[in-house]
Amino acid sequence: MKTYLSLILLFIFTGCEHKTNWEKETRIVLNDLILQHAEWAMQQMPETITATVCERSAGSIHDFYSEGDYWWPDPQNPENPYIRRDGETNPENFVAHRLAMIRFSKVVGYLASAYLVTNDESYVIHAFKHIHAWFVDPATKMNPNLLFGQAIKGIMTGRGFGIIDTIHLMEVAQGILRMQDADCVDKADIQNAKNWFAAYLDWLLTHPYGIDEMNTTNNHTTWWHAQVSSFAKLTGNAQVIEMCRTRYKEMLLPRQMSEDGSFPEEISRTKPYSYSLFNIDALVIICRILSCPDDNLWEYTTDKGINLKKGIDFIFPYIQDKSLWPYPHDTMHWDDWPVAQPFLVFAAEHYNNKTYFNLWKKQELYPTVQEVERTVAIRNPLIWM
Repeated sequence: MKTYLSLILLFIFTGCEHKTNWEKETRIVLNDLILQHAEWAMQQMPETITATVCERSAGSIHDFYSEGDYWWPDPQNPENPYIRRDGETNPENFVAHRLAMIRFSKVVGYLASAYLVTNDESYVIHAFKHIHAWFVDPATKMNPNLLFGQAIKGIMTGRGFGIIDTIHLMEVAQGILRMQDADCVDKADIQNAKNWFAAYLDWLLTHPYGIDEMNTTNNHTTWWHAQVSSFAKLTGNAQVIEMCRTRYKEMLLPRQMSEDGSFPEEISRTKPYSYSLFNIDALVIICRILSCPDDNLWEYTTDKGINLKKGIDFIFPYIQDKSLWPYPHDTMHWDDWPVAQPFLVFAAEHYNNKTYFNLWKKQELYPTVQEVERTVAIRNPLIWM
């Protein structure tokens, strides 16, 4: 009888019935925090990039502008073009538009999460005030391009690397997906928002900056594919979704991951720990978005035996105990990592792994350090489940 009961318990824990409860467990962990953050979000009025203008921007008031993080004035002559100091963020650079986009992402993500928890459509109504301001209102909307992202004084007015700044639009896109069927939603706003994302997606796929970013070999290309996958899902672009699946298998995994699961391109940088976390987050969210019954990217393995699970299992021990990290420490913010990396909760769900989940919920769920915030694109896992 005892053996029979043990088998029943084992079936419940490892079977499909248990796997459907990850959303419930995530809700239990986040419920109070979701409502607290939603209360904050309900007090926020829309504020887009048009609220702050940088005199150094070559774009218009509707163009997103940022400056390369690791570029500094030349100490020999401040009038010279800026020089690069990899891994060292220049605090004087213009980041107001990036901060506005992060705030927008938080507002929509928190409100969409609260709507899923409570079914209260007041959260949806307020979220769409922000969505309307960013994507529809002619006075405040952002142009659907990143022509002026991560500019470098004296060198270039924008570059493909700037595209990584819009990773924070992914939760906006996902929030729209989760709220679009609410009775209170203005269908014109839904369509206009999707039209904006379709235009930005087209720019990412066709502009030289987007093409450059697509073909880089480190976390920039991973996050380009994560963004493109997210925006293609929102806009129903099946062709682009299939293209991203193919590139994940043929380019992202084999070009970026070693046979031990590490990322050589990230480890060679001056912030190898945080960049490795950043990259595995992107790969997991790609698999979360793109996997389907006929093409399960979570389980895909290259001819050399490289797969997503190897990458997760490589970094996992160093989240449990960062002191074991065998590579150089990050030049900045070493003590601020890790946080509740989204890959842990999604991997827990897919692999039915309680250990991943327990480690995720022990970490800081909503970090406030600006350098950390800019590299945590997924703050609201509930809306992705």
